[in-house]
Amino acid sequence: MLLDNIRQVNDIKNIKEEDLAVLAEEIREFLIEKISVTGGHLGSNLGAVELTMALHLALNLPEDKIIWDVGHQSYTHKLLTGRRSGFENLRKYGGMSGFPKRKESDCDAFDTGHSSTSISAGLGLVKARDLRGEKNSVVAVIGDGSLTGGMAYEALNNAARLDTNYIIVLNDNNMSISENVGGVSKYLNNVRTADGYLDLRDGVYNTLKDMPRYGSQMVKFIRRAKNSFKQLVIPGMFFEDMGITYLGPVDGHNIGQMVRVFNEAKKVKKAVLIHVLTQKGKGYPPAERHPARFHGAEPFVVETGLPVHPRTKANYTDIFSTVMTKLGQRDEKVVAITAAMPDGTGLKRFRNMYPDRFFDVGIAEEHAVTFAAGLAAGGLKPIVAIYSSFLQRAYDQILHDVCIQNLPVVFAIDRAGLVGSDGETHQGIFDLSYLSSIPNMHIMAPKNKWELSDMLKFAVNFEAPIAIRYPRGEAYDGLKEYREPIVYGKSEFIYKEKDICLLAVGSMVKTACQVREQLKDKGYSCSLVNVRFVKPMDEELIEAAAADHQLFVTMEENVASGGYGERVREFIENKGKSLLAITIPDEYVEHGNVDILRQELGIDADSVREKILAAAARWLA
Repeated sequence: MLLDNIRQVNDIKNIKEEDLAVLAEEIREFLIEKISVTGGHLGSNLGAVELTMALHLALNLPEDKIIWDVGHQSYTHKLLTGRRSGFENLRKYGGMSGFPKRKESDCDAFDTGHSSTSISAGLGLVKARDLRGEKNSVVAVIGDGSLTGGMAYEALNNAARLDTNYIIVLNDNNMSISENVGGVSKYLNNVRTADGYLDLRDGVYNTLKDMPRYGSQMVKFIRRAKNSFKQLVIPGMFFEDMGITYLGPVDGHNIGQMVRVFNEAKKVKKAVLIHVLTQKGKGYPPAERHPARFHGAEPFVVETGLPVHPRTKANYTDIFSTVMTKLGQRDEKVVAITAAMPDGTGLKRFRNMYPDRFFDVGIAEEHAVTFAAGLAAGGLKPIVAIYSSFLQRAYDQILHDVCIQNLPVVFAIDRAGLVGSDGETHQGIFDLSYLSSIPNMHIMAPKNKWELSDMLKFAVNFEAPIAIRYPRGEAYDGLKEYREPIVYGKSEFIYKEKDICLLAVGSMVKTACQVREQLKDKGYSCSLVNVRFVKPMDEELIEAAAADHQLFVTMEENVASGGYGERVREFIENKGKSLLAITIPDEYVEHGNVDILRQELGIDADSVREKILAAAARWLA
């Protein structure tokens, strides 16, 4: 196999040109085989194989720098930089990350995980290069989906002023996670299909070349004037008008063509954007047919593309999806907003049933939140469904545009808590902290699938900003018999005894039930409270519990700083009671199976039991 000859960075340059297509197919076969076992981002990587190979052929890593926007298309890059063995434990605890990591390799120029950041980071590397008097190339690779994010345009605005080389590769596959939407997608689609320009250009060049005496001179003149020529044929030429040299469209699966364009681009003394057309999922029919499903794939059967372990129970996103369709049916004022993730957030069914009340704004969380604020100010009931780690990108908009005006926007925060294999950039472990700091914000967390339904129905009629955070994965169906009506600011006693009081937030209620049974076996009397409202905190319940409980234990799948436990501690200690806060440490959590991460972080049932027993020995003796 040719792939066996790729042991370290730049080994690809030893592969014969006529063998590159074979290497590309071997890489695809390798990725399909490995990701079918470990899971991971398949579609985006299959689409970027030739693009990555061409970059490695045209550049000299690690001196030259590649910044991958988001980074879920970096698997081929990892293969070509000597990390083949790492795919055995891809995205597993202690194994290789599914995203670029500077600590993994000198060839990873910048850590990424969220979208629309690459052009800004690359611009910083360009300025650092120039100030240090270095001559290396810097390339930012950004997808057309990421180009819907406003930060990309802030960076382009500054890049347009450069008088030094900076290469931006637009990897255009007409997809982000789901199909792209909006004006940017429409503009790029017009460029993609501008056959009139491409045919006219080639026809003019070929005809003139055949003319005697002056034909070649005229071709040279036109090439020098090609910017004006493009503007005559393709309306707008957005990038050129900004002052960024535009090259393309280029076939993103033609290695030779891309290498030639990349080498040409390195000579340009300004920012240059190379528009590369690729197919997401290329080379694997199931991924070509269902690119959204194979964006982030669970382990699958290679022959069919079907999951190895198909889901048999509903997850929290499924519950949200079902309730949203019912809310839409009952109330015409209910509208739904997502940032490029109708499938991931469960809004696809709502979109199909109520297309006029569904808004996919692209990868633009900031816009999504302020847009929702405008909808609320206009008398509608907006529900914004965004993953926890993505919502933090819109902190300023939540604070300024929603909460200062006290507008009734509902935030449905999916993937709250540990999410597992995607690692530091995707763990939803900060939302309780950053939302709790904002005046007028209210925060709920359901203990099970029925409570998520009840909370959504409560929230949609609540006349102020309110957030519901729920975890990734299978929805807990225990404690069905405990379903008191949702009352503003009130927690719920599940079991009421004495001595130790467990105050559990959302997903931690299930763990708290297990801990309580273990403590009973040790002879301890233990109450369990389903917190429900993180903000406002149910001070009345806690104060009443202080009469016959000495040790309080808060349990939350959030970092310690700014979380629920920190707020309860101040209240409890003023009353002379002891508090043990079970939280995630104030640190970034790497990738890995969620159960393993919970054990390592000390928030699984056995770890919590041991912590409580140690605290009880000190404080209840």
